[in-house]
Amino acid sequence: MTNPIANIQRSLTDFKQMDKADKKRYITDLVLNNALYILLFVFVIYTAIQKPNFLSLGSFANLVIQVAAYLPMALGIAGCIVLTGTDLSAGRISGLTAAVAGVLLQKTDFVNKMFQNLPEVNGWWIAATLLAVVAIGAVIGLVNGFFVAKFSLHPFIVTLSTQLITYGIILWFFGLNGNNGQPISGLSDEYKTFVNGEMFRLGNVAVPRYVLYAVVLIAIMWVIWNKTTFGKNMFAVGSNAEAAKVSGVNVFWTTVLVHTLAGAAYGYTGFIEGARSGSIAPNTGLNTECDAIAACVIGGVSFVGGTGKISGIILGVVILRLIFVALTMLGVDSSSLYIIKGAIILCACALDMRKYLVKK
Repeated sequence: MTNPIANIQRSLTDFKQMDKADKKRYITDLVLNNALYILLFVFVIYTAIQKPNFLSLGSFANLVIQVAAYLPMALGIAGCIVLTGTDLSAGRISGLTAAVAGVLLQKTDFVNKMFQNLPEVNGWWIAATLLAVVAIGAVIGLVNGFFVAKFSLHPFIVTLSTQLITYGIILWFFGLNGNNGQPISGLSDEYKTFVNGEMFRLGNVAVPRYVLYAVVLIAIMWVIWNKTTFGKNMFAVGSNAEAAKVSGVNVFWTTVLVHTLAGAAYGYTGFIEGARSGSIAPNTGLNTECDAIAACVIGGVSFVGGTGKISGIILGVVILRLIFVALTMLGVDSSSLYIIKGAIILCACALDMRKYLVKK
């Protein structure tokens, strides 16, 4: 394990030995490469001064809750980015799976229940529903991976296509049994308790169970990325697919499995989001893939491929949610949040590419 203190000392020694021009270049690169983190630090200080409650225990609890909700999609989409791709269908997949979970887990006596003959909601039925929506997400992800790997299509085109197809399925689904596009509500108390049930409190804020589920998911993804042959193959393909193929890596199946795993993560996200929202509409999950992509890039998952860490993804989600929490506390309207979100993605990608070009 590397010693961070020794690394800092080594960097300081190297810096002292540089001439004036090299020192200037080194400082410029250091500032530009860490510009987002520097600006974030300044922004946090400013927000804390303007809104002292920003650094309260309750505010921290709300941040943890939001991170737990948005992290699963980021963990899924990160694998696609490691392969130098992306996934525009993530939000719609989570919306579809949220709708499916909501319909399967409505109250037995709910007046507007879409399917009246479903069994009573209990622990086994909740587990079966979770497996079903994860499987739905995985199947759509498998389709994405197949077309990317088999026909060498760019993931942007493939996932844009499946995004539109999935949205069409969502609209069709919401029109079944005379529902006529109305939001799916009347979710069972068992489902909501399974997801939102209080574990403990931080300040005056109840921390729900899905925070624990997110921790378990982080552990699973870390093992997959760092301790399995599949994880090593994923990074090898992302770094150089041709070299990986020569080395004996099955590029086709690695690509397919990365997208399948991503789809499964989106399915899980939909299951959680259904209970969180309490009412699932056709636009549930809209544009959430943008947040996930931004968080991944901020966290060091590079679009040039072969680079990324689970810890970085977590940090990226924390930073992004921290920014949005702060902006909300400062009274920034929702329309401006979209502008800021787009600017963050653009700047993060530009800085990522700059790092790559400097190394090259």
